[in-house]
Amino acid sequence: MYFHSLKLMILVLLVVQLSCTRAPQAHVTQTTAPAYSRRVLRVCSDPNNLPFSNDKLEGFENKIADVIGREMNLKVEYTWWAQRRGFVRNTLKSDLCDLIVGMPSSSELAATTAPYYRSTYVFIWRKDRALNIHSFDDEALHHLRIGVQLIGDDFANTPPAHALTNRNIVQNVKAYSVYGDYAQPNPTARVVEGVAKGEVDVAVVWGPTAGFFIKKERLPLTLAAVTPQIEVPFLPFVYDISMGVRRGDDVFKEQLEQVIERRRPEIEQILDDYGVPRVNTRL
Repeated sequence: MYFHSLKLMILVLLVVQLSCTRAPQAHVTQTTAPAYSRRVLRVCSDPNNLPFSNDKLEGFENKIADVIGREMNLKVEYTWWAQRRGFVRNTLKSDLCDLIVGMPSSSELAATTAPYYRSTYVFIWRKDRALNIHSFDDEALHHLRIGVQLIGDDFANTPPAHALTNRNIVQNVKAYSVYGDYAQPNPTARVVEGVAKGEVDVAVVWGPTAGFFIKKERLPLTLAAVTPQIEVPFLPFVYDISMGVRRGDDVFKEQLEQVIERRRPEIEQILDDYGVPRVNTRL
């Protein structure tokens, strides 16, 4: 989970991962040559999308971009654009920047590196509730108030939305926009806040979003990975995440893959620091 839906269905979680508020226009640093032939690493990023990125450079993708820049001896510069429909077209494909730090490995909108992490959708609930939910087949979901992130208004666009509608679990669902209210900071946090505030009993959230924001809540929240990883015939809840570059930019892609391997321990530590849940088994 567009690129957005895949990332969050994603990046995005994306993780991941695609409000009626008008998205901000890009702030562009004009450069023309590819990043690997210059002293600049031009990154395409969202200015208000924690835990992934923001214009204060507080997201884990910002930290990973710094790792890449240091390793390649390149200054990091950003083109800021809200990660919604048209993000890749208006940034990477428009040659305003050269690198998207996190996007689904299966995306056809860019050339993607080998994945550098793999995450999953998770159920979250308050620890003071006697719940233990890991599957959409849990009978309790027919009676609980469920929070789910949606991309549009049709309630059938993210993997959790599909899984719930397939089971006719609709009336007890509260929708939270993937985009959220972009006028507020950290718009994707609303679904996690909804669990903490008691607006819903349980929510299904892309792992990086859930893992980061549950640590911000005063009341302890529990996180459990959705199982199974794939619902037959093919509804995955686990996604590989890669870095993305323009198609044809093969030299840069290969360089990034080498950097990812050399700096893997540092990248893993950043993901740990941000509470990103990872899945080691392959689809």
